[in-house]
Amino acid sequence: MNTLNHDEIRQTVRETYGAVARAESGCGCGPASCTPTELPAADILSRGIGYSEDEVSAVPEGANLGLGCGNPQAIAALKPGETVLDLGSGAGFDCFLAARQVGESGHVIGVDMTPDMVSKARANAAKGGYANTEFRFGEIEHLPVADATVDVIISNCVINLSPNKGQVFRDAFRVLKRGGRLAISDIVTTAPLPEEARRDLALYTGCIAGAAAAEEIEQMLAAAGFTDIRIEAKDASREFIRQWAPGRGVEDYVCSASIEAIKP
Repeated sequence: MNTLNHDEIRQTVRETYGAVARAESGCGCGPASCTPTELPAADILSRGIGYSEDEVSAVPEGANLGLGCGNPQAIAALKPGETVLDLGSGAGFDCFLAARQVGESGHVIGVDMTPDMVSKARANAAKGGYANTEFRFGEIEHLPVADATVDVIISNCVINLSPNKGQVFRDAFRVLKRGGRLAISDIVTTAPLPEEARRDLALYTGCIAGAAAAEEIEQMLAAAGFTDIRIEAKDASREFIRQWAPGRGVEDYVCSASIEAIKP
């Protein structure tokens, strides 16, 4: 893809998720964002991808938009006092769950490139009294975060939306401390997507067309400097992915995966 295409992708993603934040129509990852969705429906979707009842009920109303494809909290093993960075933090769902685990001595930073999402997350943080959580406007390829200041990076179904995933991982490496870790849920390809699907912007914003193969992700992580890379595909995820683009057969080409790595 050339630079113009990259810009077109970013603008389309920004517009799509801005509409989701404003509770307008438009599709993001999953059916929850295709039409205005009531909170209980988003909660049901989140329980279906690995969140517990306690987790979905613990956050402020409106924080869970039902847009993920897994639960990075389940693999992050967060500890009190840690600094956590969420790439593509949306309305703050995973940030608020992380805030509970790191406690008052910890700190959680959410970064999102959609102004409406950042505003929504900040309002949710104020509503829930999350003093140890902040939200910053920025691109995940160029994080507004200082070098070597983060213990754990989490992300939920967002890196697939970036047209420059190698840069995402390079900048993630930059902001992590030595020994810092990645704990990511994202979409990966298990077979080459048809060219028609690759060129479909709706499938791109729907977290499908921009997905990379697990082998490519592993290579990008290694090139960025990460070690102890582990990528585990979740075949059971094909069931809910089928609902993201009914009748398109996308579940034959992609699935959700947990992605872990360490900065040595």
